[in-house]
Amino acid sequence: MKPIPLQLVTVCLENGQQGVFVGVPLVGEQVPEEAGQIDDIWFSDIREVPAEMELADLMRLIQSQLCRCKASVQ
Repeated sequence: MKPIPLQLVTVCLENGQQGVFVGVPLVGEQVPEEAGQIDDIWFSDIREVPAEMELADLMRLIQSQLCRCKASVQ
């Protein structure tokens, strides 16, 4: 079985709420700190996905979201 690289992003709000987001790796271990500064952040609408969804299907969903994000920035 081919491994899929994932990265967790933890967001802590001022009101104490926290969320953990799973996605394709954004920042590697070898990236200098100044190269990983956040320029912009936005959240998609909440999407319902089947509880039995395969990880590969979830990754395709994440990739499609990234494609939409890149298209809207250009």
